[in-house]
Amino acid sequence: MAAVPALSYSSYHTYLECPLRWKYLYVDRLPETPRGYFSFGRVIHSTLEEFVRPLVVPSARRVGGSESQRTLDEWEPSRPGPSPGARMSLDELLAVYDRLWTGEGYLSPEDEARYRGLGRELLRRFYDRFVREHPVPVSVEEHLETRWDGIPVHGYIDRIDRTPKGGLEVVDYKTSRDLSDEDARESDQLSLYQILVERNYAEPVEGLTLYHLRSQTPLRVPPRDPEVLASLHVRLGSVFDGIQAGAFEPTPGRQCARCDFRAICPEFKSVPPLDEARLRLLVDRFETLRSDEHRLNEDLKRTAEELHRAAEELGVHRIRGTRSVALRRRDEAWQYSLDPIRPLLDETGLAERVASGKPEDVRRLVRDATVDPEIRRKVSETGARTVTWFWDLEEADRGG
Repeated sequence: MAAVPALSYSSYHTYLECPLRWKYLYVDRLPETPRGYFSFGRVIHSTLEEFVRPLVVPSARRVGGSESQRTLDEWEPSRPGPSPGARMSLDELLAVYDRLWTGEGYLSPEDEARYRGLGRELLRRFYDRFVREHPVPVSVEEHLETRWDGIPVHGYIDRIDRTPKGGLEVVDYKTSRDLSDEDARESDQLSLYQILVERNYAEPVEGLTLYHLRSQTPLRVPPRDPEVLASLHVRLGSVFDGIQAGAFEPTPGRQCARCDFRAICPEFKSVPPLDEARLRLLVDRFETLRSDEHRLNEDLKRTAEELHRAAEELGVHRIRGTRSVALRRRDEAWQYSLDPIRPLLDETGLAERVASGKPEDVRRLVRDATVDPEIRRKVSETGARTVTWFWDLEEADRGG
């Protein structure tokens, strides 16, 4: 059994999408091709981190890492930190952006320039909204971890704000093109972040937000219900079990078009030239045999039906051939629909005897002489018998 690292949302999502890609990334540590939109997202997040961090007002944190701590008496505030500092000016914010900018992964100088201009514009608009609403951040880009009922999980949370009621709001920045309220309601990432914050902070989580930076739209939703979190825990458990068992089979899909590992993935890896001729013959042979199999199955079915018709007409169950004797056999099965008499079975205390629904249990009750004959009759009338005929072969007696 493999040791399973703590699951982040990214690693969990990667495994769900393709277990083999998870192995390439998290076990084999294979690098991915740099992409401009990834670089853009990292620079924006890092810039906002530098902007918000001086404004953080630390909040109460859990003592130690024990999952058994539940009461306010078992919590204590973080060690006193520096008082919130002065907010950057817009020019200072844009200077941080220019300092952190990287051109890694862009398709062309024009592509880079377009993204760089987009970043400056969304930062200006973010600054205006932040100044206008002056949120109270208690944490920025904080790494949180816990064991969620046996599953180690962790994550870096973009921002945690104090709500007007004194609780906490989890904020996750998104630089993607489109985002909707449904994305916020269905986000497994926000659900996992809620668990991480609840297990690490004294105050309750009162809201979850996907902050769409391109439109400056905070998509706010209430904290998840226990049922939603329980469902996520089941899915995380499946991923955890799969990793522990070394289940890393590829899962082909639309994601394959952007995967960097197609050249080594069994789904797309090419056959070596020296083996092509030999394997081509095997594939052709397999194709021929599969075609013959379908044809033979159809022929076998038609022949068996002709034998059945002849056996019915002649009233025989044994038909002699040159080398073998065909023996007509049957499978008999009973099915019962007990719902119409369920009240009667409950009333007489017999329901438990047929609770399994298995035909043999019902037939046993029907044959039980200690049960009222009228009840047995009613149970029997709910049954239907199906008969399936088939043919066996035995070697013919050469001396007969």
